[in-house]
Amino acid sequence: MVVERAAPVTDVLAGTGLSVEEYTEIQRRLGRAPHRAELAMFGVMWSEHCAYKHSKAVLRRLPVSGPRVLQGPGENAGAVLVADGWAAVFKMESHNHPSAIAPFHGAATGVGGIIRDILAMGARPIALLDSLRFGPPEDAQVIPLEHGVVAGIAAYGNSIGVPTVGGEIMYAPCYRANPLVNVACLGIVRADRLATARAAGPGNAIIYLGARTGRDGIHGASFASTELVGDPEDRSAVQMGDPFTGKLLIEASLEALASGAIVAIQDMGAAGLTCGLCEMSARGGVGMDVDLAQVPRREAGMSAEEVLLSESQERMLLVVREGREDEVLRIGRRWGLQAVVIGRVTAAPLLVVREGEGAVVSLDPRALVEAPIYTPPAREPEYLAAVRRVDPLTFPIAPPQPALLALLAAPNIADKRWVYRQYDHMVQTNTVVPPGSDATVLRLKEAVPCGLALTVDGNGRHCYLDPLIGGALAVLEAGQNIACAGATPVAVTDCLNFASPERPEVFWTFRETVEGIAQACGALGVPVVGGNVSFYNESNDAVFPTPVIAMLGVLNDVRCHATAGWRSSGDVVVLLGGGGPQLDGSEYLIALHGVAAGRLRMPDLASTAALIRCVAEAVAQQLVSSVHDCAAGGIAVALAECCIIGARGASVALSPAQGQRSDVLLFGEGVGRILASLPALNLSALLQLARRFAVPVQVLGSVGGDRLVIGADGAGVHGPWIDAAVHDLARVWRREAAA
Repeated sequence: MVVERAAPVTDVLAGTGLSVEEYTEIQRRLGRAPHRAELAMFGVMWSEHCAYKHSKAVLRRLPVSGPRVLQGPGENAGAVLVADGWAAVFKMESHNHPSAIAPFHGAATGVGGIIRDILAMGARPIALLDSLRFGPPEDAQVIPLEHGVVAGIAAYGNSIGVPTVGGEIMYAPCYRANPLVNVACLGIVRADRLATARAAGPGNAIIYLGARTGRDGIHGASFASTELVGDPEDRSAVQMGDPFTGKLLIEASLEALASGAIVAIQDMGAAGLTCGLCEMSARGGVGMDVDLAQVPRREAGMSAEEVLLSESQERMLLVVREGREDEVLRIGRRWGLQAVVIGRVTAAPLLVVREGEGAVVSLDPRALVEAPIYTPPAREPEYLAAVRRVDPLTFPIAPPQPALLALLAAPNIADKRWVYRQYDHMVQTNTVVPPGSDATVLRLKEAVPCGLALTVDGNGRHCYLDPLIGGALAVLEAGQNIACAGATPVAVTDCLNFASPERPEVFWTFRETVEGIAQACGALGVPVVGGNVSFYNESNDAVFPTPVIAMLGVLNDVRCHATAGWRSSGDVVVLLGGGGPQLDGSEYLIALHGVAAGRLRMPDLASTAALIRCVAEAVAQQLVSSVHDCAAGGIAVALAECCIIGARGASVALSPAQGQRSDVLLFGEGVGRILASLPALNLSALLQLARRFAVPVQVLGSVGGDRLVIGADGAGVHGPWIDAAVHDLARVWRREAAA
């Protein structure tokens, strides 16, 4: 009897992504078998992408509150108070699977979707950042993926008028078939005008605003919640964006919100109309009565399930005060958008969806949004023991100058101008520090002279070697970058990219990474106000566990900021911080020896937090001329980058520890070290500030000339380790052919 019942259930569930056990739970909640449209809605709302059913319990470990927090996780985006009654709203999302299948459209609609998340909080989007991961850049399979993604981001952001002001891009073989495309957006709104997605007020109208609904993007949420297998030819799960309609939607939505007629607003993104209806009603503890026949469509013959699940872009769902519908409809139509009343809010928590006279859905919306929460088994991966046994000090020492040139040319370090030159980063005229620095800086015109700093950081290789430490390092690196701009870190949003959580090794790695993020955020006093989890990032191979941290910082005076390049000849070069470098997990091991291995060390969280505060204050007090953190490639690469960006040389002497190899000193990595240059007259004040924060300071040398000279201080080394013309370093870093 059991076998006879299981077979038809399996057939019913085909394509929904639901398990037999979940189907049984749905029946229990409804007290009956779900109708066809209802089952389709459960399929998308209980997908990993929408429900976070494997991650929700772990994410509770993250700190989410703080004195500036106005909205933490649970809404469309997080919001923090930044200055004079103004709130910054920001969030990051992934569009990995769609970008693997259709790079241009997948990336473009990732940009459009995150912009609408910010818009749904009532904020005007003012900046975008992207974090990208690809396979080896010379790989024939990777080239069209990479160029398509970059072109898609540029096309949508440039056209809609929201500047892409920063980001990062890294390469590793594990991302060859499954690239990562994470996009963050920042918006600004008066703190007392934050919008929510909580429906309220029986009798209030439900208004559809935006583009017409088509068949693109159907089952997109479910598609993002499964592994990529082979080379799918069906691209129906990938949405097609229209940034020009998106721009109209921004202006119409903000005008409607300013009218005071809007009670709630939600983007129709993942899971489309289904998500908007059930999440808005469930959050408000109310119901809705909706007629699908009123939904504007661009294709004839669409079924109820297709209309409910379509993820067509540039659409918002509004709850509008009864009696003010015409006012909002006029606003939408004046901006050339579809604007239609499709239903009403009801008092009882019952979602009724009709198609004309017949109901196709009738259920409590909470049944849809409260998916089962799983705690899968977790087990430390077996490979860790092997990679941690590898001792980098058993590899031969590479000659320093050729090693530096090899690192400057390495894909993860080399100049990325070919990417960000495609982005319009000056539209809206807020950009003070453009892409290419440790962090971008924006002026906050609404609260002069305040400014905002933004950065995105993450290194999957670190989490591959040690997820706890890797998660912490991602946060600390972001914090250092914000401080280098002269800002105080105030909030984080993240995008956590992992393989299947149903594998114990992956879930263990995920859990450890989140713990590392939590510990580092706690040390910095920086809350996580939102984010995204992207599981099932695997095709033939799993990607590195890749947490990406987007961090927001505040500058009291945007004029008091810093960048990485040397500013003046004669300035003193100093190293702030005392973190010890190591070759384990470094770019040096990859570039020179082709090895991703070693044993990472957990940094001193308190000391790194003190360094971040010290550097931010030094920049704010205008004690320093330039600041740059020592990250990928170690201090030698950081010095070279300061020379290249500033078009000036420097002469420095490094002091190796007892028995320390030259490659460890020059190219070893680890947070807790920041380079700065400053006028000699300011050195005493900087030393005094550093003592207050208990931050070590080493005077390394001075800026000047047209060569980078790195020597050894008291090490008995004859001649400098590195003596290279800055223009030669720049040519290699920019991958330019020799003259």
